[in-house]
Amino acid sequence: MLYNLLIIFYVSFILLYIVYTYSNIHCLCVFFFFFKQKTAYEMLRSLVGSEMCIRDSINAEYGTDSRTMGKSKQRVCYYYDGDTGNYYYGECHPMKPHRIRMAHSLLVNYGMYKRMQVYTPYRPDVSEMTIFHADEYVNFLRTITPDNMHEHSRLMQRFNVGEDCPVFDGLWEFCQISAGGSFGGARKLNNGSADIAINWAGGLHHAKKSEASGFCYINDIVLGIIQLLRVHQRVLYIDIDIHHGDGVEEAFYTTDRVMTVSFHKFGEYFPGTGDVKDMGAGAGKNYSINFPLKDGIDDDMYRNIYQPVMKKVMEVYQPQAVVLQCGSDSLSGDRLGCFNLSIKGHGECVKFMKDYNLPLLVLGGGGYTIRNVARCWAYETALLLDQELDNDLPQNEYSGYFAPHYNLHITPSNMENLNKPADVEANKIKIYEALRELDHAPSAQIGTEIPDDVPEESDDEEDEDAPKADRTARHGDSDDEGEEGVTNRAKPAEGGNDNAEVKQEEVDMKEAEPVTGTEDEGAAPMDVDPVAPGATEEAV
Repeated sequence: MLYNLLIIFYVSFILLYIVYTYSNIHCLCVFFFFFKQKTAYEMLRSLVGSEMCIRDSINAEYGTDSRTMGKSKQRVCYYYDGDTGNYYYGECHPMKPHRIRMAHSLLVNYGMYKRMQVYTPYRPDVSEMTIFHADEYVNFLRTITPDNMHEHSRLMQRFNVGEDCPVFDGLWEFCQISAGGSFGGARKLNNGSADIAINWAGGLHHAKKSEASGFCYINDIVLGIIQLLRVHQRVLYIDIDIHHGDGVEEAFYTTDRVMTVSFHKFGEYFPGTGDVKDMGAGAGKNYSINFPLKDGIDDDMYRNIYQPVMKKVMEVYQPQAVVLQCGSDSLSGDRLGCFNLSIKGHGECVKFMKDYNLPLLVLGGGGYTIRNVARCWAYETALLLDQELDNDLPQNEYSGYFAPHYNLHITPSNMENLNKPADVEANKIKIYEALRELDHAPSAQIGTEIPDDVPEESDDEEDEDAPKADRTARHGDSDDEGEEGVTNRAKPAEGGNDNAEVKQEEVDMKEAEPVTGTEDEGAAPMDVDPVAPGATEEAV
């Protein structure tokens, strides 16, 4: 009898060890169905539960989670609003918000939504937009519609709203969606709930403090950077759009808290700014880096420029957070662009910065051959998730856009590269010399601080993500061609609103009541369906 009890105890101990080590609930159930020892069952269940808690705490400490084991080590959140694709700049206008819906469709049908937290951006109110933008300008955007625009022609001229930046139905909501994703992503990075935040509806880098420019109305990038500056002493902004990131550079031209780096076409090209000699002013001297380029640059030359320059910038500036604008109009075959990058070459810039393992806010931007925009941003999302994608596109509701080959990647053209190696090296030397003068990484106490009108962020200003109802994606606009906007040269930001006399129509705009946002903070998790973009899936 004693011998049998010892055997049972020994076997029980062995099974206990197996269950505890591997958290195998099935073995646990079989074991206790056989021995029917209720008290021992409860004890072992608590032990297994303790192991899970310990493992989760270890994963949290090192940036992983038991729910995402085997997936991307960096926690990625993604912002998307199904309404984005409904907005329409107008017939023949090259900007097509529908491209964001197409990119989202590829993300869903490749299954990438399973590997990241997916959120619908909240809608910021007027007070949040005016952290950077002038009050009158924001109230104008909130109030103007196609129905009343004829009553405000002088304001439209003053705020540069018209041909390149038209008034369309839902303009203010479109601006809210773009800004809300960048606001939300920055806050996720600030509170440590994500390592990488993606907002393909953002990246509208031309908008100024008091005017629209280059298809951009609200500068979501500047608003996002201001959020990051609440927590991070130094923020690095990188722009790989073919157009110079003039609006962002102008906003931070006189501060060392933000370094801006832009790789762009220069010379008789919108917006006409971004010479290598333009390097900042005052406390921001040498903190604005511009690398001017010419037509036809290919993957190899772009890589040989981008990686050495960014390596030196990271070494000297030592940022605590990075914002990367991924305008895809630098791809080969873009309707308004003239570079010759492949999707893989464009994506190398994203991968290079991701590998620094710093808080990273990834945004959209330009891109006017919308099938290639969707391909590019889907591929770069996969890079951020460490996920490999098949070159054969999955079946999706926009498959017709990708005919006849239905491939993810594109083949660059045989256009001539007009960038001479000697000119490229000369610009590198000028940039290295400017960086050499920065013999230290500035602290929060050096140079220009966050603007005085930025409200303090209270302790209770945390993410208030709440489940959102199911969404069904709707089809959007067509892929029309168009012409690019008029040059609008940037100037250093001035510290105040316009002093021009306010006419009666301007007073009416200024006195408009602010809109109340849907939420004060954070973003609501957006549910996603693996078949149709915009349907439901709990945020991982």
